[in-house]
Amino acid sequence: MIKIENLYKYYGKKEVLKDINISFEKGKIYGVVGENGSGKTTLFRCIAGLEKHKGEISSDIEKLKNSLGLLFTEPYFFSKITGKEYIQLLSNARGVKLANIEEKNIFDLPLNEYASSYSTGMKKKLGLLAVLLQENDCYIFDEPFNGVDIQSNIIVTEIIHKLKELGKTVIMSSHIFSTLSDTCDEIYMLDKGELVKRVLKKDFDELEKEMKLVTIGNKIEMLNLK
Repeated sequence: MIKIENLYKYYGKKEVLKDINISFEKGKIYGVVGENGSGKTTLFRCIAGLEKHKGEISSDIEKLKNSLGLLFTEPYFFSKITGKEYIQLLSNARGVKLANIEEKNIFDLPLNEYASSYSTGMKKKLGLLAVLLQENDCYIFDEPFNGVDIQSNIIVTEIIHKLKELGKTVIMSSHIFSTLSDTCDEIYMLDKGELVKRVLKKDFDELEKEMKLVTIGNKIEMLNLK
């Protein structure tokens, strides 16, 4: 379990996260939603130990960062590293011995080419594949469906279901609500750095309606489309 208590994050004088209190349990999938700039990525970086913060982030795992796979919205790759070398690098960081990486290449990526030459979707799939093969206990996926083709989206959805079956903890964000409703047990909403809502699966439909109402309002009518 991951427990967050009274979490605050500042960049200079700007408050980015305000008094966040959440618990993430094993074997559950959690969605985090909010407009751009609401603090989702900053929250993920705090959980992963990449940002200094006020408050407590605790876990029943002794060193959470050593058992957590983090997929960024835009994964970074060294300019002269192949897809295969990247996967091997991340596995080595966890002490995981990989054999026959090509057989695990479920996205049919050109693993012998430089990762920096990949398309946006290919980079996302390589990043996901690499963190999965680390055999982590917890995963944070920041927009895992962004820029990925429809066929791969189906695969990613099934991967998330499999991680739940294996008792992993998964925290993810997505601007595509259907991807969250198809996978998540609970959804948390952030607004300007504050946790404003916790929604269980039975209420996902109502949350979607509420988000559409807030986001769209009368904007379509304002276009006066003809």
